[in-house]
Amino acid sequence: MSTPRAEAHQPSLAELTPLIETTFVVLDLETTGLSPVRDRITEVGAVRARGGEVDAELRTFVHPGRPIPAAVTAITGITDADVAGAPRVEDVLPLLVDFIGGAVLVAHNAPFDVGFITASAARIGLRLPRFTVLDTAVLARRLIRDEVRDVRLATLARHFKAPTSPDHRALNDARATLTVLHGLIERAGTLGATSLEDLVALGGPTGDRSYRRIDLIRDAPSTPGVYRFLADDGEVLYVGKATDLRRRLRSYFGQDTRRRTADLIAATARVEWTRTDTELEASVLELRELQARRPRYNQRSTRGDSARWVTLTSEAFPRLSIVRAPPPKDTALGPIARSTAELVVEGLEGVFRIRPCRPRLRRAQDNDSCLLKDLHRCDAVCDGTQTPDAYATVVAAVAQALRDPSIALPRLRRLMEEHARDGEFERATAVREQLHALVRAFEASRRDRVLRDVGLVAARAPVPVRQVPAAHPELLPPVELAAVRSGRLVTTVSTSSSSFEEVAASLAGALPERAGDEEALREELTIVATWLERTDVRLVWAEGELASPVHGGAELAQMSALLREVSRSVRSDEHTLERRKVRQRSTDVEVTPERSPRAT
Repeated sequence: MSTPRAEAHQPSLAELTPLIETTFVVLDLETTGLSPVRDRITEVGAVRARGGEVDAELRTFVHPGRPIPAAVTAITGITDADVAGAPRVEDVLPLLVDFIGGAVLVAHNAPFDVGFITASAARIGLRLPRFTVLDTAVLARRLIRDEVRDVRLATLARHFKAPTSPDHRALNDARATLTVLHGLIERAGTLGATSLEDLVALGGPTGDRSYRRIDLIRDAPSTPGVYRFLADDGEVLYVGKATDLRRRLRSYFGQDTRRRTADLIAATARVEWTRTDTELEASVLELRELQARRPRYNQRSTRGDSARWVTLTSEAFPRLSIVRAPPPKDTALGPIARSTAELVVEGLEGVFRIRPCRPRLRRAQDNDSCLLKDLHRCDAVCDGTQTPDAYATVVAAVAQALRDPSIALPRLRRLMEEHARDGEFERATAVREQLHALVRAFEASRRDRVLRDVGLVAARAPVPVRQVPAAHPELLPPVELAAVRSGRLVTTVSTSSSSFEEVAASLAGALPERAGDEEALREELTIVATWLERTDVRLVWAEGELASPVHGGAELAQMSALLREVSRSVRSDEHTLERRKVRQRSTDVEVTPERSPRAT
């Protein structure tokens, strides 16, 4: 059900593959046994089909490199003499991969066939492409479990009147499986499954239960917007946003295997959505609805307030403090998350001799000193060891450091490098995290102040390529135009007009003021600022100045770039170590083929 709104003139492709245009390769293997590790392939049969018609077939014996057990010969009829002159798997498997190409791989009890292909490819060092796999046994359980005694291939072939009966020979079994697949596709169509993605969803762990409710989103458009899952009594259970409402909503019905999603679909009575002209508007609308409704299935809506400021206390001997409300004075960093604020305080206390203790100290300096003095963590202004004037100098330096990034950032960087040179890598890592937090705090604080102080701002950005219609190439490329006031989004529009200033002026006619608490404003401001800072966004018009402070700007930009590079390097090292562990485990399995992977 769609909430009324002006049409967004930026239709995007649904990006769904119609089943009539999908190429399937149905595969069946005969083997010397049931274990992909111990046993080998003896015969390959495959049928390629598209639009209900067979394009090609592949059948070949495969030399297993070992005798075929008599029990297997009794079932399949394949003897050692049949495979004596057959090609080996290293010759057959590349041919099979080429035959499959980019088609969808189909098999009955697919884990068996896919498992043998994967194990054989690993033994010969062949890298397999990632196949989309459909299992006709699973689909049969989903679609016709009340019509058949069991879902064995022979039973299903009789049910769908297959012209070829399965007989434990690869090609005949593949032909029978193709008939079963066509029958299951027809049954899936009665549920509204018309695309490959629909069929894959039906094969998921919750496919039958969730997919049968896909009619709830039958009319969902392929545009940006916000969607809501509602209960019988109208309670909003979940709110989300999407760049393509149709594609995103379909992913809930069978493709998302999480238990929480299955519970959400079961509790949902209807789904509503609101189209938006732009992705930016969808992001902001989602945030506002989360803050207003607090849906119980949205984990984000249950989070507490996180906006904090780092400032100096107002007392005889000030200290750094983390506060919830924005301080009236200029010596404050924020709004930032509490975890970031804690790291900022730790970093500043580490490079300035400001007292880290929390008690209020008397001006007479007759307070008792604490362990921090013995640990040389402070100069003990509490008991008079440090003079008030000397401490006031420290406080003034900290106050300046809260305004100017060029004060504290170089000090923290030198401290980090000193720890690294001395081999104190844990301390160096801790200081690096403090340095990163301070950079984030400065960026957030400056961004917040700039957008709050400026009046109306209009900016434009190109519409994403996937949303640009192919028709009417004579029209100018559409752009997203957004109007922002004091950090909050007012409206957006998608337009092909070349007179951006005129459109911006029209948006500025009657702009409503939007109320909201400080946390709501901070989160929305972050979304808007992230959009404005994109490299493809251009400013069209502004009331007042939209500029960041100059002092410390170069130092902040340089340190931010450096820390991003360091973070990428650290993540790369972590991923390398993780892959090395995975490869080691894989090697262990191959070296001891008689042991199961679980045991290894």
